[in-house]
Amino acid sequence: MSAPAVPLFDPAAFRIGPGIAHLCAGGETPFLLRHDEALRRYAVDKSNGEAGRHAQEAEVERARALAAALWGVAVEDIGFVSSVAEGVSMLIESIDWRPGDNAVFDANEYPSVIAPLLVAGAAEVRLASAERPMASLVDGRTRLIGASHVSYLHGARADLPALRALADRVGALLVVDHTQAAGAMPIAAEVADFAFAATYKWLLGMTGVAVAYWNRARQPGWAPRTAGWHSLGGTARPRWDQVPALRPDAMRFCRGNPAHGPVYVLAGALDYLRDFDPSAVQRHIQGCTTALLAGLAELGIASTTPADPAHHGASVCFESPNAEEITARLAERGVLVWNGRGRVRISVHGYNALSDVEACLAALRSLRPLV
Repeated sequence: MSAPAVPLFDPAAFRIGPGIAHLCAGGETPFLLRHDEALRRYAVDKSNGEAGRHAQEAEVERARALAAALWGVAVEDIGFVSSVAEGVSMLIESIDWRPGDNAVFDANEYPSVIAPLLVAGAAEVRLASAERPMASLVDGRTRLIGASHVSYLHGARADLPALRALADRVGALLVVDHTQAAGAMPIAAEVADFAFAATYKWLLGMTGVAVAYWNRARQPGWAPRTAGWHSLGGTARPRWDQVPALRPDAMRFCRGNPAHGPVYVLAGALDYLRDFDPSAVQRHIQGCTTALLAGLAELGIASTTPADPAHHGASVCFESPNAEEITARLAERGVLVWNGRGRVRISVHGYNALSDVEACLAALRSLRPLV
């Protein structure tokens, strides 16, 4: 697989400075220039009284429809939360945990997926590793398996069908965080019972809103333990002498007003992405990631990302005690990558091409003693 010579997305459509190789989609993608107009429209609608609120509600529904189309699910299965952490927390709170129950995660799982249960202390948390695979930890008391589609730490892709089979074997929920995959590759959302994705990375949105997926076919009776005016069904004046009904769709995840400004941006981002086949985006990205991996190998830099594109996402990572300094020195050379957790993460999207890969490798070569 060779790196593409030209970008799939027009870099001029993004706020990318001249001479910059923007390779940190795993942290933040550059803003689409069209988002300026989306935020202006939001400001106008917010200022327009009740008619403006109706316009905001219509934009929420447009964003839901676009997200559902991208993930190949019914629009009723898509809701919004403020973040993946909020969505997972609501889910954890909704489960009727019993003494002796457990949940299984990878030992390197992202905090938003595992921390809600650890802090709640509602069940035993079992951590899988190469020495202790998930299959050896799952038993009849396992209520939940949580996983990131693609690891934030090393860029490896989870085998979601295998996790689905493992969860079905014991009747556990499968909860998936698609944050490091959504927008970079096709998403088969229906493999999970519940799934979430932040929107400020490959989905080209901003912070403040995340996609929440409820597989109503698998979990028709699910209900959160808390609610707010927006997650209630019906528009009549409520009677507080009885428990109000919840919305019948995944917007029951959204207890109060959704973050309308970020939703306007998300709708514009998803509208942009629908012009590109997700499989074509993935091929383009992985042409770059495989070239990056080959280049790192030539430089003698060991990557923690699997070399096979069938097993990695859109990021290439390598560990270094000097990761923070390396990231800063690369930025001085016009190469933007991401630091954290003792590793450097190089992330690719459709606006990148071979020239960005070459710029990154050349900059790393000049920093070789530090790396």
